[in-house]
Amino acid sequence: IRGPGPTRGPQQIPNRLIHVACVCAGHNASRDVVTLVKSILFHRRNPLHFHFITDTVANQILSTLFQSWMVPSVQVSFYDADELKSEVSWIPNKHYSGIYGLMKLTLTKALPSNLSKVIVLDTDITFATDIAELWAIFRKFTEKQVIGLVENQSDWYLGNLWKNHKPWPALGRGFNTGVILLYIERLRRIGWEQMWRLTAERELMSMLSTSLADQDIFNAFIKQNPVLVHQLPCFWNVQLSDHTRSEQCYTEVSDLKVIHWNSPKKLRVKNKHVEFFRNLYLTFLEYDGNLLRRELFGCPSQASSESTLQQALEELDEDDQCYDFRRERIMVHRVHLYFLQYEYTPTADGTDITLVAQLSMDRLQMLEAICKHWEGPISLALYMSDAEAQQFLRYAQASEVLKNRKNVGYHIVYKEGQFYPVNLVRNVALRNVNTPYVFLTDVDFLPMYGLYDYLRKSIVQLDMANTKKALVVPAFETLRYRLSFPKSKAELLSMLDMGTLYTFRYHVWTKGHAPTKYAKWRTATTPYKVEWEADFEPYVVVRRDCPEYDQRFVGFGWNKVSHIMELDAQEYDLIVLPNAFMIHMPHAPSFDISKFRSSPSYRYCLTTLKDEFHQDLSRKYGSAALKYLTQLQQHISMA
Repeated sequence: IRGPGPTRGPQQIPNRLIHVACVCAGHNASRDVVTLVKSILFHRRNPLHFHFITDTVANQILSTLFQSWMVPSVQVSFYDADELKSEVSWIPNKHYSGIYGLMKLTLTKALPSNLSKVIVLDTDITFATDIAELWAIFRKFTEKQVIGLVENQSDWYLGNLWKNHKPWPALGRGFNTGVILLYIERLRRIGWEQMWRLTAERELMSMLSTSLADQDIFNAFIKQNPVLVHQLPCFWNVQLSDHTRSEQCYTEVSDLKVIHWNSPKKLRVKNKHVEFFRNLYLTFLEYDGNLLRRELFGCPSQASSESTLQQALEELDEDDQCYDFRRERIMVHRVHLYFLQYEYTPTADGTDITLVAQLSMDRLQMLEAICKHWEGPISLALYMSDAEAQQFLRYAQASEVLKNRKNVGYHIVYKEGQFYPVNLVRNVALRNVNTPYVFLTDVDFLPMYGLYDYLRKSIVQLDMANTKKALVVPAFETLRYRLSFPKSKAELLSMLDMGTLYTFRYHVWTKGHAPTKYAKWRTATTPYKVEWEADFEPYVVVRRDCPEYDQRFVGFGWNKVSHIMELDAQEYDLIVLPNAFMIHMPHAPSFDISKFRSSPSYRYCLTTLKDEFHQDLSRKYGSAALKYLTQLQQHISMA
């Protein structure tokens, strides 16, 4: 699983805890920091403690990611950037990083008082070696040195980049703050907080603002106090922007330890070794993060969630024919919430509704069409590998439609195991909704134009805030890849009569939607109630606090049926909307339906899981759930 990392020298003491701090704000930085963390985890042999100074967005994303990643011998702590803003908000900063670019100045205040040393990193860093080698340099500090930095590889602080270029004062070429060894204990002792403030106040009188955020203040401080800096060899921060002398820093590419993508152009910078840098970066970008869950030698795992999972695995019977299905149910998948920029403002009337769906790589082409048909918020969970997530990112960034829609939450559930954990993936989308109501659908359906507004009106008319209702949106399908989408119910009915459209699953599984009573719907002008029947699996609008999907159902079969059954057990009224519809678009059959059709053991296990689900339902809802068992017995006797 791991590459041939550096041999353990005398300075690499196993089990020594290494502390790493990072300022991370927003969706993009949260994505970048994952690549940095992967590169550190890949090479490391020591336990790690990550300290993240985050805004609310990054906190939610990274706390969920690390919780679900469950990497052994890794601790994570979060610190609220909002509480630190007042420390630096008085400093005018022209750098694109804004106020967060100044946060590193506050670390002595933000981090725990018992923390002695920390490595501070920008999010656009990739490690090519074990971070323990960098940590070991602390031992080379003289008694007076408090900060370790690599010299700047650009001419910025020399002030000769253009006419009238006037940078902040610096020692020689100055230092780059993308990688810092911070001896926090000593910094506190010398009164760092007061010292950097005085430096900033003095320089701002003539400079008016910072151009390179914290870097300007660090450099002005070092110019005044050169004895406090320990200069790190340049290969600990090879800076890849167009104006750097990074190529003069190293003779052999094999010398490199840390690569810093400090150019907005990232992979397009000019450097004779750019292919090597690119490949290293892409390796970690697309590297399967599940492989980093390996135990460290000599580091007994402390995490209780890991031991609970291990215990649950040990309780499974490996000889059970359905072992793989049962194992899937207790597997913890890595989850990266809000993979792309997300913005949502709640509506004042409390009727807002989110379209909820899940998909994998083969359904990506549906996203643009759904966005054109549904203007409201959307919560999508995408089941993908690390490499596919990067393909998706490129696809979304290249699409005008997706780029301009900020109210779509994309949540990546990383692939693992043999089956598609469809209900687990649905639940991730459902849990991360910001509206009081949800429209539970599938990604291969296009809602009618105007459905979003129609559903919001129906929510008010049917008093859904105070009643237990599930509004059914009737489902239709076309077998044509190019469909002139009906603009109204009347148009849809004529297409139905012409054979351009069919009621959904008309050819293969009529039971799934027959209780919608399509014949009644044709002439209905007001909502009507329908009764639950076995195998009913309509697409519904419910309150956000509805039951979650049952995660024992994976792959194909019974994943939605079981959900509707539980809604019925909880006494939700099923109400069909007279002027709503959605249309299923054709696509190749999924891998899971092929498995279901071709494998008798798959079908056997699905039947076993159904029986167990029925028993659990009876235990949970008592006599109210008896009808499901009766239906099941009738079903078996008919079969």
